[in-house]
Amino acid sequence: MPVYCITGTNRGLGLEFVRQLAADADTTIIAGTRSLDGDLSDLRAISGPAKIHILACDTSDPESVRRFASEAKSILGAANLQVDFLLNNAGIRVNVIGPAKTVEFLNAESLLSANVRIVNFTSGLASMSESLGAEGNTFRQCCTYSISKAGLNMLAVHQSGDLRKKAGLTGAVVIVVDPGWVRTRMGGPNAVLEPHQSIAGVLNVVHGLTDKDNGSFYLYDGTQKPW
Repeated sequence: MPVYCITGTNRGLGLEFVRQLAADADTTIIAGTRSLDGDLSDLRAISGPAKIHILACDTSDPESVRRFASEAKSILGAANLQVDFLLNNAGIRVNVIGPAKTVEFLNAESLLSANVRIVNFTSGLASMSESLGAEGNTFRQCCTYSISKAGLNMLAVHQSGDLRKKAGLTGAVVIVVDPGWVRTRMGGPNAVLEPHQSIAGVLNVVHGLTDKDNGSFYLYDGTQKPW
């Protein structure tokens, strides 16, 4: 009975995660969204046998994340469940502190399983090797965004060690994934991937993770990317 915790599920890639995972009756989904007062019609319209719990989680507000973790504890604790897959998808405004606090507060509630898979969503623009080496510096763009995503990459490197050594989650695997250039509101109409293509690829990567992948950087299609 796998449990998925996903942030930023009201639209875009987070919404597509819920759509694809909802088809499995054994699955429980904790779907975080910035506000319960926003337009959640697409999220609420998802049909499938999975158990979907929609909770408020504004990743730019640590207190909102703390409440999210507490509410998730009430839901999962009653069924003696823990989070097997944490997908830190939300992050347009706060790319580092959001995923950091989400992991911190879920762990404080003892909600992360000993073999949890944590995926932080990054960008190819955060690859220093590609930014330095690309011909014509075509990857050296979107300065503020790329810097924040590079910070997220370093967060994942620390999480990959800290969760095992300090939190006692000995089988935890933490990675960053570049979902590719996707046709979402953020990616725009000229992007090369549809959401279902990107997310299907990411789920293949996530479900195939092994111990040796801890601290890795992947593209949605399973290609390992340079830091």
